[in-house]
Amino acid sequence: MIAHSEWKHGSIFEGISDHSNIVVFDTDAEHKLGPSPMEAVLMALCACTSVDVVSILQKKRQPLVGLRVSATATQADAPPRTFTHIKLTYTVRGQLSRKAVEDAVSLSKNKYCSVSKMLEKAATIEYEIVYSDGEPEP
Repeated sequence: MIAHSEWKHGSIFEGISDHSNIVVFDTDAEHKLGPSPMEAVLMALCACTSVDVVSILQKKRQPLVGLRVSATATQADAPPRTFTHIKLTYTVRGQLSRKAVEDAVSLSKNKYCSVSKMLEKAATIEYEIVYSDGEPEP
């Protein structure tokens, strides 16, 4: 895996992957043209764990209708402003088994999500699961 970044102008940078995918980063306080690099890390965490949870639930033949993973993070006060605490909220939709969802989230956090495994070396990561269609059967 190879990536690089290029400074475009002012507070704008482009991150480019070896597959020529581009992400625009905006380091200005308002972040109007793109996420900051740290926001992108949180976005990557949400995406990584989402891929795992969807895949696991599909393999368990669970009727997943929707999944949204949100992250709230606290950063250190002084540079380097690493994440110190991250809370993930998994909002799932569908007539799902509580155990299947809990197992999928746990497997993602503890085994499969490489972004989570990297970040937990610096930050505490906790999670909650919200069932938007009402509490499921155990």
